[in-house]
Amino acid sequence: MEGILGVVESGASGKMIVNPAAVAPRDVYKLLIGSIVPRPIAFVSTISANGVPNLAPFSFFNAVCGDPPMVCFSISHRDPSKDTYLNVVSTREFVVNIVSEEIAERMNLTSGDYAHGVSEFGVAGLTEAACEVVKAPRVLESPVSMECRLAQMIALGEAKGGSDLVIGEVVRFHVDDRIVDNYRIDPDKLHAVGRMGGNEYSRTRDRFELIRPKV
Repeated sequence: MEGILGVVESGASGKMIVNPAAVAPRDVYKLLIGSIVPRPIAFVSTISANGVPNLAPFSFFNAVCGDPPMVCFSISHRDPSKDTYLNVVSTREFVVNIVSEEIAERMNLTSGDYAHGVSEFGVAGLTEAACEVVKAPRVLESPVSMECRLAQMIALGEAKGGSDLVIGEVVRFHVDDRIVDNYRIDPDKLHAVGRMGGNEYSRTRDRFELIRPKV
């Protein structure tokens, strides 16, 4: 047991109580990513003002609005800033590509800290495909791609250890014909993967149904 401002073992409940303000940020981060699982992955493609494409995965990602359709993802603060951040700020556009099992290993290749200006499309052997509205390319091999225009960017936390929440409006969907019927996507054909803690990922094959109660 540490001090009241740190970690307290609760004998009655058998649960550890953690005050994030008194624990190392890295340990708090481990609690977050180990508890909130599986996390969907935004495979974000952007393009610089000079026309250099970029591709990077982000696991702090979700849908946040249905009408208009909006998604968000979070970019951790870095020095120097990540290319994704610089590109979104300068172009106010991006594409979210869904990661399937078929491209999971190639997605992982793009997570390295490559030199500024390196196109991860080439690193991962993925194909740039033209979008209809935004200038950034989408990933041809992804089963679903969403062209987005930046709606809002919110700075969160301190400069070191904080992040920027990127919120975008989806202006075009690109969906593989083989996985969709009447706008419903078949999860058995999507083969989406999610992020767990550490270096682990999960498949979305083991599912169960719960019927929402009518009140």
